[in-house]
Amino acid sequence: MDIRRFMPRLGTRKLYFLLKDKLKERDIKLGRDGLFRYLREEGLLVKPKRSYTKTTDSKHWMKKYPNLLIGHQPTRSEEVFVSDITYVESDEGVHYLSLVTDAFNRKIMGYKLSHDMKADNVVKALKKAVQSRKTTKPLTHHSDRGSQYCSALYQKELQRNKIRPSMTDGYDCYQNALAERVNGILKQEFLVERCRTFKDLERHVSESIDIYNRYRPHLSLNMKTPEEVHEKASMESILA
Repeated sequence: MDIRRFMPRLGTRKLYFLLKDKLKERDIKLGRDGLFRYLREEGLLVKPKRSYTKTTDSKHWMKKYPNLLIGHQPTRSEEVFVSDITYVESDEGVHYLSLVTDAFNRKIMGYKLSHDMKADNVVKALKKAVQSRKTTKPLTHHSDRGSQYCSALYQKELQRNKIRPSMTDGYDCYQNALAERVNGILKQEFLVERCRTFKDLERHVSESIDIYNRYRPHLSLNMKTPEEVHEKASMESILA
């Protein structure tokens, strides 16, 4: 099945949405509950993976910024970017993946896989996100209080692009839940095979993010893909 080949751990509701038209074409009468039952009987339901490695060091002397997102929900693309760092492994060891995601359309706008969590690598993900923008509307960048995001290097890049910094209050992980959710989707649905080398993993990450952005539907987007919603923002910007 092509869908499972590209998205091997896609949830059943999203899988059914993508299969629905193909089932009708073949005159196969199978509802969502029926698909659930079939996958359960065949042992094909996706089981969540649980693991944790600390990637945030907020006990440092650098300036921290207030949380500008309390009680706020983004209403358009490129209104809020959320950033986070997660770990991924290959046979060569542990590596770190920096992600910048649009909070409205869920598109991964920028990323950087590296051997460490130094600020200059994290900044590369931000630069890539800025290059992917399609509008020049006001933008807020939200992250945890990690030293990489508080660093002069990262804050200078935000200032250079006129992006407002926003950070979580203390240690409440739910204040950056969307960024962590995207981390989890990538690791649990896409990065499921262990790569031999860093270079192999780099290619795998790039391919996975492309598939995530262009083909994976989201319930929160009315089953549209992040790329579809972001492209709409581009058209609206041109027509404005």
